[in-house]
Amino acid sequence: MFRYTQSIAIITLLATTVLPACRSPEVQRLSTVTATESIGAVAEKPVIQPVAYEEKRSLQPPEPTLSQPKRVDHATPVDSLPPHPQPPAEDISPARITIDELESIALQRNPTLARAEARISAARGEWLQVGLRPNPRIGYDGGEIGNEGGAGLQGAFLAQEIVTAEKLRLSRNVMDREIDRLQQEFAVQQQRVLTDVRRSFYDVLAAQRAMDLARDLAQIGEKAYETSQSLLKSGSISEVDMLQSRIESQQAKILLGNSRNRHRTAWQQLTTVIGDPSLPPKPLDGDLLGTVPALTWEQASRRLLSESPEVAAAYANLAKAQAASGRANADRYPNWEAQAGAQYDESTRDTVANVQLSVPLPIYNRNQGGIRQAQSQIAAAQADITRIELLLQQRLAAAFEPYRNSRAQTEAYAQQILPDAKKSLDIAVKSYEGGEIGFLSLLNVQRTYFQTQVAYLEALRQLRDSAETIDGLLLTDSLQTEK
Repeated sequence: MFRYTQSIAIITLLATTVLPACRSPEVQRLSTVTATESIGAVAEKPVIQPVAYEEKRSLQPPEPTLSQPKRVDHATPVDSLPPHPQPPAEDISPARITIDELESIALQRNPTLARAEARISAARGEWLQVGLRPNPRIGYDGGEIGNEGGAGLQGAFLAQEIVTAEKLRLSRNVMDREIDRLQQEFAVQQQRVLTDVRRSFYDVLAAQRAMDLARDLAQIGEKAYETSQSLLKSGSISEVDMLQSRIESQQAKILLGNSRNRHRTAWQQLTTVIGDPSLPPKPLDGDLLGTVPALTWEQASRRLLSESPEVAAAYANLAKAQAASGRANADRYPNWEAQAGAQYDESTRDTVANVQLSVPLPIYNRNQGGIRQAQSQIAAAQADITRIELLLQQRLAAAFEPYRNSRAQTEAYAQQILPDAKKSLDIAVKSYEGGEIGFLSLLNVQRTYFQTQVAYLEALRQLRDSAETIDGLLLTDSLQTEK
């Protein structure tokens, strides 16, 4: 009789809380997940010069058809997690915000982009300045003052420095290459900002989903504890079982508090990246799964070396060094100094004119040191290109390890672990109903099921983070960039 009463109470609890989530269509679909279920294109992103890579990204996996896009993705479905109600008003506001809106805000408000634009503007001002001709000089010229008590020669002169060897044009050519380099650095910084926004976006999505899971677990734990108290009074379970149920309930509440703090932190990091820390928390309009590209090392490496604005900036720096070498060679030829003036002779009452033209003799200084310095800068710029290409491949290797790990984990969870966890919970419910297992065993199975869901969610978050990092050409940490 006790076992029957106990079974009815637990079955009622599971029927109203756990089983609706466990038997949702999303969870049941786990058993039929295949490697080709997530096939799609990648989301359209703002064009960043010189990056020519552009793909369409879909946040919702399309239905399989006979004519699918060429890119076949082995993404793992996040919607296997049980559906959850909207968080309460005190957590997030009802309005939703998309990743495109966040990227637009970031491109307008992130201070690092304004800083990069200001540096380009300053370089354009320097380009204007270095190409301006020297100003003429005007002055007073007096001579033989006091000779025979007279005023001597009184007059004025006009002098002009004549720039030779097209130095002004060559100077502007150097600044043209510098502006090109700064524009590539702007593209680097823009990609850093966009990558940070995308990583933070999916981080908030994962935190939002984890908070929903923790809320459900806390509610189920509280109801299980209330049920265990009733069962203890009826003698159906021992005090140890009741205490274990209370421990589970308290741990679930701690998990809920931690998940809320994690969501708050993730949102604050996102708003900091977009440059609007005052933006109140909002639910995000997106899918943690979407379509995660099935990346390979060879493809990612080729794309990184051909499209990275860091490599383009290194080549622009080489072009600047080569232009500076041409400017240094022009300095072998000195500028001329021309002067013309007129004077009035007080004693003879005659007006006389004089003309001067001076040219430095390049005997000692032929800008030998400047030319050697410019040639060394070319060699350094060439070596720097190789260094950056090797560094990018080194960073790519480090980024690919978490991508491969999280990819394998999400596939294992979707194809085997989550279906097994659901099946185990179903069996545990039936076994408890038949008196084959005890109350504590049922609680352990229930805890395992939710822990599996949380672990799967974390694996998806890591997969998104690593995939966005690789897709963003390894350009991250925009606010920490200092050059």
